[in-house]
This record gives sequence, C-alpha cells and structure tokens, in this order.
Amino acid sequence: MEFLLSAGNDHDSVHAVELLKKVRIGGSAVLADRAYGARTIREYISAHGASYVIPPQSNVSDPWPVDWHLYKERHLVECFFQKIKWFRRIATRYDKSDASFLAFVYLASIAILLL
Repeated sequence: MEFLLSAGNDHDSVHAVELLKKVRIGGSAVLADRAYGARTIREYISAHGASYVIPPQSNVSDPWPVDWHLYKERHLVECFFQKIKWFRRIATRYDKSDASFLAFVYLASIAILLL
C-alpha cells in the first residue's frame, strides 16, 4: 500500500490518477465515492484493464451502471480511517515533516491490525 500526501488545500480527486499510476489496477475493481467520478479518472481506470465502482453524481446527464453490492464494501476503508483518527497525533497532524507523519500512519496502521 502506498500513500500520497497532498498539500491539503485541494481535493483528493485531483491526485487520483497520479496515485493510481503507482499501483497495478489491471483486472481489479476500483471503489471510490461520487467525487471521483470524473471522466479522466474513469477513462484512466478503463484504459488499464480495470473496472470502476463509482456512483455517478446526481447531476450527470448520462449515468453509468454501478455494482451497489460491491460498492457497499467501501465501508471497510471508511472504518479504517475512523480508527486511525483515534490517534490524536494523526488527526491533528502534529508532525512537521511528511516523512515522520507517514511513518506514524504506518505505525498506527500496524497497531490497528494487531488490535
């Protein structure tokens, strides 16, 4: 697993393609929420042989089909982020450097897995 730390003043969907370039997505399904339903993100996922499970926003004129049963598995990721926020050091971003912040995210993730 790899993380990409953004500056925090822009939406994460801006960096979605950059993050997807760092992992192999061929033959898998990419689960994301409505904010990641941009055409460039969906085209990148399809071009690399993966499928996307991203629900369309309500204002989309031509909505695409979504596997809602598979989309509900996204709650596992949401629960992980809720658990990682138990660590005050991560939730309030005490660390000044990106490297030390990311190191503590890894340590917190290990602690959550061991619980």
